[in-house]
Amino acid sequence: MFRDRSWGAEGSRLRRTGPLVAPAVWGAVAVAWRVWCPLARQPGLPMRVATSVVFLTVGAGLVLGVRRGLMRELARVRAVADATQQVLLRPPPARLEGLAVAAGQLSASRGAVVGGDLYEAVGTPYGVRIVIGDVRGHGLAALGAVVAVLGSFREAAHDEPELGGVLRRLDRALGRHLCERAREEHPARAGRAPEHPAAEEFVTLLLLEIRADGQMYVLDCGHPGPYRLGRRVEAVPVGDPLPPLGAFPLPADLVPYPAARLLPGETLVLYTDGAEEARDHRGRFFPLDAVLAAAARETPAALVRRVHTALLRHTGGRLTDDVALLVVRNDRVRVPAQPAEPGLRRTRPAPSPH
Repeated sequence: MFRDRSWGAEGSRLRRTGPLVAPAVWGAVAVAWRVWCPLARQPGLPMRVATSVVFLTVGAGLVLGVRRGLMRELARVRAVADATQQVLLRPPPARLEGLAVAAGQLSASRGAVVGGDLYEAVGTPYGVRIVIGDVRGHGLAALGAVVAVLGSFREAAHDEPELGGVLRRLDRALGRHLCERAREEHPARAGRAPEHPAAEEFVTLLLLEIRADGQMYVLDCGHPGPYRLGRRVEAVPVGDPLPPLGAFPLPADLVPYPAARLLPGETLVLYTDGAEEARDHRGRFFPLDAVLAAAARETPAALVRRVHTALLRHTGGRLTDDVALLVVRNDRVRVPAQPAEPGLRRTRPAPSPH
């Protein structure tokens, strides 16, 4: 095993230095020719031109070799980063217990696949449970809180029978993360003021449960409520909001709000506030409800693409905040009551002769 690792490290070094071998050899030949060759030391314009061409070729070869090595290294780093970000904010399954699901995110940080928004949908014995949230700030600096909340949700959603228990697990996980961040940011350790201090970090969050009959239960921690697309586009009431996670302690009683029922054929759109707060060059807000109304009959995946395209067109590709969407359509078929078969009909007992 040790031998394999050493050969792997040696091979990696050879790959990085390989593009520089040819320019280095040419450079050594050029220097030797300039120093030891009597012809190269002769005066005259032709010799000076030849010498300049030789050294220019060597310099260009070195620059191109270094650039090629850096581009290869950058491609490998990007591949690792993309794979890591896809695992962190993995796409939900296309079908989940009779529901069609799709999600996507636009990051305000250039080159980042994920940022400060989070979402997840899982099937559990208690129904399909969904979380969508927004960490204060955006981009790569918020990834720690995203990891803490999503990691806790993926376990608690299956373990906790009550939706309030899931929310408390998320709150504790975020609290531990913020405590660790605060210790790392202490002046005795960090030596400078943090750009995004943990003391100012919180997460707005919407926790949703869709049961087998379509009934939805919601716990809202300062997050925008979803839209329901049926005969019309309407905002779904989510009850009185709770404080964002990390800002204040949760109340003692966490009673989920019984929201509207998601009927077969209807679509639910959950989003982060970056969608409605996006502005164009004139300062006009993005008309999310109008775009949803125009795309109400599309599949969840097509609806996500439609909203993303409209957002980028509205903002000219200059987002100031991360935007996440999670779309759920109820594809469960309502089965009508079936009449009993003639042979299985219940008959009244014959009256007693007495």
